[in-house]
Amino acid sequence: MNIVLVEPHFPKNQREFARALAEAGANVIGIGETPLDYLDDQLTSWMVHYEQVGSVTDRAQMTDAVRRVQGMVWVDRMESTIESHQMVAAQVREDLGIPGTSVRTTWLCRDKPSMKEALRAAGVPTARSTGADDAAQVWDFAAAVGYPLILKPRDAAGAADTVRVGSDTELSAALERMGRYSSIAVEEFIEGHEGFYDTVSVDGRIELDFASHYFPGVLEGMRSRWISPQFVATNRIDDGGLYDEIRAMGHRVNEALGIGTSATHMEWFHGPRGLTFSEIGCRPPGVGCWDLYCAANDMDVYAAWAQSVVHGEVRERPSRSHSAGIVALRPDRDGVISGYSGLEDVENRYGRWIIDAHVPVAGTGTQPVEAGFMANAWIRMRHPDFDVLRDMLDDVGRTVHVYAR
Repeated sequence: MNIVLVEPHFPKNQREFARALAEAGANVIGIGETPLDYLDDQLTSWMVHYEQVGSVTDRAQMTDAVRRVQGMVWVDRMESTIESHQMVAAQVREDLGIPGTSVRTTWLCRDKPSMKEALRAAGVPTARSTGADDAAQVWDFAAAVGYPLILKPRDAAGAADTVRVGSDTELSAALERMGRYSSIAVEEFIEGHEGFYDTVSVDGRIELDFASHYFPGVLEGMRSRWISPQFVATNRIDDGGLYDEIRAMGHRVNEALGIGTSATHMEWFHGPRGLTFSEIGCRPPGVGCWDLYCAANDMDVYAAWAQSVVHGEVRERPSRSHSAGIVALRPDRDGVISGYSGLEDVENRYGRWIIDAHVPVAGTGTQPVEAGFMANAWIRMRHPDFDVLRDMLDDVGRTVHVYAR
């Protein structure tokens, strides 16, 4: 099987998709923005060919590159694992007759209002929402639904430029800040605990799944410097209750959005209104989630994904032996890192449960709070008991301090 992989070099874990496809028996053809002579020997060893383009989000450039590949070999599939690359990849697939996720499915997973409309039509509870091309439409929605509301760019990924507003004054200020966007998604704020559900599906059937929890919710965690936010993958997903509801909803999502053979990332809330689904990504999750799943389940999730693509089945199975999580450690201010405290204490108490850590050296420039879980320092841990792991991650967040000047 000849598989085109979009951008195998960046970000760092993209190489794992190339590795897994090669180990599953595929001929991997990379298309990326990095010059070939910059790629390391290990990465190039997993590919039979590489094409450089100026931009993997330029439809014309990508079409020309894939056509060059098709002039050499039959292309069985074209895979893209990064949100911002997916629409062009889907368009090229359809233009050149390559199987894979359709433009329609990609659009529904990128355009928030259209996504939620399709989910509601399939009986998947979700927040009331609309797409707005001007401020008047936003004000009309606010008058009809009330506050609080969530505003974000219509095709944004994750929590990028997302804002919660609770009054006319806050809405007016938010609209002024978001004036550079031609269209925004507006939805009612759903109260409840927030998490996500990640899968690998084959022909629409969920063959492998994981459930994770945010502490606290994303908006709060990505806006408050004093918080050391975390997300934790549970090993209790087979215990029924809420997780059975999430799984049933996940099957409905696949049907509603036309998801076939793909990884998915589904955000959910559970609160006074029960279980509701939020954003759906027809792609793997970001911020190293799969690495946590690998460590928690004694398996190679990248290999499982590659098996689904190459062989139409998932042979890897999760042990559910551990829960695993990450805690983000924020500098006390923006600037450059000057030092740490508490790292030795944490190592002494929890060393056996630490998977890995990222501790930038003094002099490293800081990243803004809203840049995400892995933007500055972080520690990843695992433990057989979910509640014990939660306590450990909380303790790490209280103990470790990152200083900047």
